[in-house]
Amino acid sequence: MTDFTGTAARSAAKPGLRERMRATVRAEVTEVALRLFIEQGFDRTTVEQIAAEAGLSRASLFRHFGTKEDIVLGDLEEIGRQIADALAARPDQEQPWEALRWAFDAMTLRYETAPKQTLSYLRMLQDTPSLRARHYEKQLRWQEMMIPEITRRLGASPDRPEDPRPTALVAAALACLDAASTGWLACEGAVPLPVLLDRAMGAITE
Repeated sequence: MTDFTGTAARSAAKPGLRERMRATVRAEVTEVALRLFIEQGFDRTTVEQIAAEAGLSRASLFRHFGTKEDIVLGDLEEIGRQIADALAARPDQEQPWEALRWAFDAMTLRYETAPKQTLSYLRMLQDTPSLRARHYEKQLRWQEMMIPEITRRLGASPDRPEDPRPTALVAAALACLDAASTGWLACEGAVPLPVLLDRAMGAITE
């Protein structure tokens, strides 16, 4: 008897051609946009310029990205999911703060694979108010994704939203991540980002 179950499951798990093409287009547009933003500045780069460089119409570009800011920050949702998944995968015996620290490696190690580009990216975020605001909104979504796991590790009840501990821990950890990123930018990457994150999060527990 032929087992179609495994084949169907693999097909369902694997993105279809349309999704792969869409991901390829988004990656190409993002690469073009980041280059233009870094060369010209975010505010001086128009959507029309990005579309022309990427070989798309303005309308086509906006079918892939809701806003100009999303071209820069579109990956943050996926990074947030990766951090949340890494947090859930940490050993149960780890304390919540320790688990949060190691979960952030899903982002810090990724950033360090292309430090020059990442530093330019962070500098652009720092210098552009609209991007900073949108970045904050994305981080609030990260917080929402991480709180359930910290709630579980604390042995708290998800039916007690008035318990401030899970939110306080996740918000504090994200603040440490931001502080470490700011320090990494200030030293132009001379000190590794994970080291700065260790210092920032360690300061809370001293």
